[in-house]
Amino acid sequence: MSTPTVPAHRIEVRIQELSQLFNSMDPTPFHHKDLDPDAEEFIISWAQEHPRDAELEILIHVAGGNPPADAEALVGEALHNYFDYRAAHAQREFRQLMQRGRRSLVIGLGFLASCLLLAEQIGHASAGTFATIVRESVLIGGWVAMWRPLEIFLYDWWPLTSRRRMFEKLARATVRITTG
Repeated sequence: MSTPTVPAHRIEVRIQELSQLFNSMDPTPFHHKDLDPDAEEFIISWAQEHPRDAELEILIHVAGGNPPADAEALVGEALHNYFDYRAAHAQREFRQLMQRGRRSLVIGLGFLASCLLLAEQIGHASAGTFATIVRESVLIGGWVAMWRPLEIFLYDWWPLTSRRRMFEKLARATVRITTG
């Protein structure tokens, strides 16, 4: 039994010449990673519009001139290299975020434990309104120290993972060039 294929969703890019796709500061753009920022933003914004599980096809319409015969292979390789690089960069950002989260968690737990012990000591040492206010303030401070690690582990990693998956999908995209 064959597995159903996921239909490819098309991203159409209309340009006058192929050089518009690449950063003009890169002396060898077809082999490396430097895509023009406007072209990158355009491709990424359209990729985000398509379903998450959809495969992508990038169709480049070149209005002016005839691109070289091997342009489709060269541009395809350049786009794949660029988005592979961006996916690897997003993965590094994710690993760094998780390291920061673990470090924040250790610091937060240590501070929370200290605050709980201090609050317990304050509770045993004295009674009264002022002692209660100080004890509760110390407890609140301990729990506030846990805010950042929880924010990292519950929310901050989602956008990085989503971005990495999108870049991986763009790195696998079929690239075609048409003229006219």
